Amino acid sequence: MKSLKVKIELCDGCGICELTCSKVQFKEENREKSAIRVSEKAEGYEINVCNQCGECVEVCPTLALHKNKLGIIMVDKEKCVGCFACIGFCPTLSMRMHGDYLEPFKCIACGKCARECPTETLYIER
Repeated sequence: MKSLKVKIELCDGCGICELTCSKVQFKEENREKSAIRVSEKAEGYEINVCNQCGECVEVCPTLALHKNKLGIIMVDKEKCVGCFACIGFCPTLSMRMHGDYLEPFKCIACGKCARECPTETLYIER
């Protein structure tokens, strides 16, 4: 299974991963449209991103969520009705929504954020 992993001790909170993600997914640099969330904590940073567990697949009433051959959970926008049940049931709170879109979105482990991360905090694991 392919997934995005984090070495949190290396994160400096620059946010380049968030901007890269939104640009890949929505063709604009907007942290609110990123599938990755970086937040500052008392002792460093926290990065929230989908771990591809598949819990969301089980609750989707229209079967719009599925695991591809690499183990990545994908959203089929043709089947999605925008009920956002997947967001409510995501155990890691990694499914995202934005008012500009009718469908949820999430990390697809494309790896672009890992390639752009200046501190090598993010990496793809297969």
